[in-house]
This record gives sequence, C-alpha cells and structure tokens, in this order.
Amino acid sequence: MSSTARGEHGTILLLWDIDRTLLYVGEVDRTAYREAFEKVVGRPASRFPARGTGMTMPRAVRGLLLDNGVSEDDAERLLPRMLTMVPECLAAHEDDVRRDGVLMPGARAAVTAVAADGRFVPAVVTGNLEPNARLKLRVFELDRYIDPDVGAYASDDEHRPALVAIAQKRAGERYGERFTRENTVIVGDSLEDVRTGVEGGARVVGVAAGRTSAAALRDAGADVVLPDLTDVERLLTAADPHRS
Repeated sequence: MSSTARGEHGTILLLWDIDRTLLYVGEVDRTAYREAFEKVVGRPASRFPARGTGMTMPRAVRGLLLDNGVSEDDAERLLPRMLTMVPECLAAHEDDVRRDGVLMPGARAAVTAVAADGRFVPAVVTGNLEPNARLKLRVFELDRYIDPDVGAYASDDEHRPALVAIAQKRAGERYGERFTRENTVIVGDSLEDVRTGVEGGARVVGVAAGRTSAAALRDAGADVVLPDLTDVERLLTAADPHRS
C-alpha cells in the first residue's frame, strides 16, 4: 500500500475490529475453545466466555479456566499452553470457518473502499490472537485490503487499549508517519472497541451490527455510530471528518 497519496490533512490510521465488525465465524471460535480446554485440562468445559464482548482472548481464556473450576494458580500456569492450543485448534477448523463464517453486511465493499482511498492506512486492532486474526482475514480474502503487519493483537498485550499505541508505532515505522489520537480511528462493534479508542488514543466509529446497540456505543463514547457498513460514503466521512 502506497503512503504517498495523502489528503490535505495527512494519512489516517484506520484500525478495523474483526469479529462482528467485518465477519462472524459462528460456533467455530467456541469449538476451538472447547477442544483446547479438553486437551490442556483433560476434561470437558461446561461454561464458555460470553459472546460479542470484544474481550481479548487471553482474558477470555483465563475466564474460561476459572469458570470451569481451575484454580487461580493453575489457570496462570496453564494459560500459555491454552494460548498456543486455541490457535492450533482453530487452524484445524479452517474449512469450517470458510463454510460457516459470514462477512458482515457491507464489509467487503467497506474494506475495499478504505484500501483504495489514499488517505487511509488500513490495519486491525483486535482481541484475537494474531494467528487467529490472520486466519480469519485470509479465509475471507480481506488480507489483501488490510495490512496485517501493522495491526495489533491480543498476542501483543491482553489490555486492549494498549494495542492502539502498538499499532500506531508499527504503522509509523512502516509508513513514515506519526500517528496520534488526531489521525487514528477504530471501527468496531463492541463496548471494548469504544473503550480501546477512548483510553488508548483513537477516535471511534461504532458499528451497531453486532450485539451492542447504537445507543450503548454512543453512550460509551463513540464519536460516530453507524448501523452497519453498507453505506461506504458515510463510513469514509465518519472515518475522516475533513473529507469533502
């Protein structure tokens, strides 16, 4: 992606959330959790993380262990193994991701338009571990429109707001720009996406196509809230308020 085509107000780092913003893989994520838990702990899990919260995977996996009767000490000991095993289990179900997963309404047109617009550096900031995020983007062929090397993942830090600075640093090094709150925007569907921007240093375009209402996204601090990604022009304007 070229960094030479820029608008009057410079380049904007646009950080896509993945799950329920761009795509949804249904039960496949939960299947990976279930299989990883049984392989690492040696028995089935009966309780699983809540859906659609945007929580980073290390925190979700820690909760999975604790909610299923693993002691705190054992949970911390087993967590690294779980964080290795979950991506392995998801990779084994890549065909299921392809078969059962769906793109969210307007997602392909939206990522295509952002990638084609010279004002944006499109990347991701996600609660997924990096291998899971890359698999999902690859399966749906979104990685051609998004620079995964610039993104930030739960593999980098389980505290999601910290991911903004990581992505800004990577994008700055790759594209020769300085990215701050003024020229960074997150597009996401959950309250965690909003918190990530508010606390981490980015504007937020909320997308009320997941499990969180437009009112809740707005009340949490989203700068703009869209019903979904189907109106590409509205998205581009929301992501860059200086756009004419």
